[in-house]
Amino acid sequence: MDIFEQQIDGDYEQVVFARDEACGYRGIIAVHSTALGPAVGGTRLWNYASDEEALADVLRLARGMTYKNALAGLPFGGGKSIIIGDGRTINREAIFRAHGRFVETLGGRYITAEDVGTSTADMDYVRLETSHVAGLADRSGDPSPATARGVFRAMQASAKHRWGSDDLAGRTVALQGCGHVGFNLANELHRAGAKLVVADIDAARSRSVVTECDAVAVAPAEIYGVRADIFAPCGLGGIINDETVPQLKVEIVAGAANNQLLAARHGDALEARGILYAPDYVANAGGMINGCIELIGWSRADAANKIEGIYDTLLAVFRLAREAGSPTYKAADELAERRFRA
Repeated sequence: MDIFEQQIDGDYEQVVFARDEACGYRGIIAVHSTALGPAVGGTRLWNYASDEEALADVLRLARGMTYKNALAGLPFGGGKSIIIGDGRTINREAIFRAHGRFVETLGGRYITAEDVGTSTADMDYVRLETSHVAGLADRSGDPSPATARGVFRAMQASAKHRWGSDDLAGRTVALQGCGHVGFNLANELHRAGAKLVVADIDAARSRSVVTECDAVAVAPAEIYGVRADIFAPCGLGGIINDETVPQLKVEIVAGAANNQLLAARHGDALEARGILYAPDYVANAGGMINGCIELIGWSRADAANKIEGIYDTLLAVFRLAREAGSPTYKAADELAERRFRA
């Protein structure tokens, strides 16, 4: 692959590539940091346009996991893996067993779980080849409800900071991405009395949220310009960028997607426009926290309480940003770095 020749930032401890010609498997594991413990992060299956795009994605995601775990107070470092391929056509057992063998070669430095394009059933295949896997159906289970709950608490904290009240009743949320996390988040918001405008590249997913939550659906390209109180990105990353920032008509950005800012300057652009940004790795830590049920033996009550604490963590980020006069993404980075660089 061409990406073997690319220069990788020395900030990463390990970046490993693997392929299995027999089943068509191609994967990358990036270990960003093990300063706080083994690197933990899910496996993403995606049909990337190029190998270079795949490498850039796994590097961003791995770094984000380091910051997420540090700020959540978890004894883990950050890593991520990706499988390059079309999830509609692959032999899932063969591919994920190959991936499990790849994970096993790292000897426990990296622990995987599900992510975009993968499921608990896929992780069961991985488990046939390695013990370094979490998010299993018979253990902590699907992390989507936990991730959604954490994002909901992040929205409440953002509302408290911006408007003085964390009551979301009557507030309008523009929700991008109606997959597992987006669907669960929509239900949380609907129960809280929020109004929903939703979009997804899969129209059937949008229709499900419309039916369940009395939402209004718009075309995917229109969601950025919806006049709302909160924009909730719950799909892929990089969607806060030069093209989308000028379209936003909201006061808060808080969602479940990883790496929402395409570049740091887009966090600055939100700040310049007076839009409060809930840093993604703070808001979406619920799924990782839920995984601690099997990773370190927490009870479900322990995990649930920790997820509720995302509210207070985010308020601390907002306070630091205000005191330092800096954008919220920089304040979140500073708090995380204090821990994993200690």
